[in-house]
Amino acid sequence: MSKNGHLNRLHELFDRIHVGHEGSNQGENKPEVSDQLAAYILWLDSEPMIPGRIYSIHFEAENTSVHVTDLSFKIDVNTLSQLAAKKLELDEIGYCKLSLGQKVSFDAYSDNQKTGSFTIFDKLSNAMVGTGLIDFALRRAQNISWHETNINQEVRSINKQQKPCVLWFTGLSGSGKSTIADELEKKLYELGKHTMLLDGDNVRHGLNRDLGFTNQDRVENIRRIAEVSKLIVSSGLITIVAFISPFRAERLMARNLFNDGEFIEVYIDTPIEVCEARDSKGLYKKARAGILKNFTGIDSDYEEPQMSEIVLQNSDANIGGLVNQILDYLKIHEKI
Repeated sequence: MSKNGHLNRLHELFDRIHVGHEGSNQGENKPEVSDQLAAYILWLDSEPMIPGRIYSIHFEAENTSVHVTDLSFKIDVNTLSQLAAKKLELDEIGYCKLSLGQKVSFDAYSDNQKTGSFTIFDKLSNAMVGTGLIDFALRRAQNISWHETNINQEVRSINKQQKPCVLWFTGLSGSGKSTIADELEKKLYELGKHTMLLDGDNVRHGLNRDLGFTNQDRVENIRRIAEVSKLIVSSGLITIVAFISPFRAERLMARNLFNDGEFIEVYIDTPIEVCEARDSKGLYKKARAGILKNFTGIDSDYEEPQMSEIVLQNSDANIGGLVNQILDYLKIHEKI
């Protein structure tokens, strides 16, 4: 079905609902300029729409990034009932709150069908994955601006005599991420460098203790850690992140938060057979038995990196040798 065909499906639903929402812009005929909006979305991809994941959104005259901050409900197209949902599957329609990468000009769909509609694209494949109709702009605080400080990342970097960056370790459970990351931090400490290590299990004891292991929770897990890592890098530290981070979309989201050269992806390429043989926590055994659900590599996907700066083969390698590979990279690229 064409883009217009999908929009017509949404238009028919829009007409049937006839329900206004508080704060609606209907009838004003005045374009909005905002980076927050409420909209109906028809999802068109076999991969579900997950709140928090970054997509591209195309309006009549402008394009930017977008993520769903809240899936308020999905709609039963037969009864118009509002159903609780955490994601949108193929051909499902949901009412969502959207956050854009920048402010854009648009209208409510009820005022202007052309400038009140949009399409959504996957950032990796550039395939169209959704289409939507704008209900109204969301009213958010307008008195917030970025406060520039005298002691910034550049000053802290000079003070610490290092170039801050994030070393983002990714790989299966049992691949050796935490072990290598811990040894790397030890070596950097011995060199007099200033570091911070964020380990996946440790962070789930505090900041992310409210998250489980569904795809939606994994997306939010990585979003939070990426934002925290950005703050730590701005403090002038070399930040080491050891998370499975199974999805390419979220690793790309994390990368895009940083300046060129600051994000260094370290893929611990360990075959699942080796990871499973190690299995000191017995997690693979529980996953194989169906006791542990949504386990990466068993019943939840791991999307192998395609753009890692460093790839470490860790089947039976010496940990010291792997750490030296990372240190060599940091020296060549003048990070330490």
